[in-house]
Amino acid sequence: MYIIDVKNNKKCAVKVKQIEEQDYKTLTKSRYYFNWKTEKENDVYKLVLDENILGLMSLVNDKGDKRIEISLLAVSKENRGKNKRFDRITGILIAFACRTAIKYYGIEACVSLVPKTRLKQYYIDQYQMTDAGWQVFLTGQSMLNILKKYEL
Repeated sequence: MYIIDVKNNKKCAVKVKQIEEQDYKTLTKSRYYFNWKTEKENDVYKLVLDENILGLMSLVNDKGDKRIEISLLAVSKENRGKNKRFDRITGILIAFACRTAIKYYGIEACVSLVPKTRLKQYYIDQYQMTDAGWQVFLTGQSMLNILKKYEL
């Protein structure tokens, strides 16, 4: 997996790791937009370049629906908007959620999230998510396309 440094178009290898307790001390709302301590009951992952956390994602395993729900997803402040330093962070985190769903549920897997209203169309356009009313989701070929694009 790699992100792209937008200043020089260089690929940088990254990893997705489960968050550690000491990480919560550095996850400020000013940099990551949310109080991540409220997500401790979920599976929280970080995308890291060396030891720098660039993005975070909280997952909930809904066994009844054979679905992984992205409860919360955030990219660090310096990696948002047109002046961001790195690209592909969100896509890699979504691909990780897809890989997790497939691991648990195989071909019946689904990944969903409830986006903020203004981001809904972005997820549909950028990540091929399907509109399901109050949430968007990935299944089947769309999920495989995300894996192919972001896990190379």
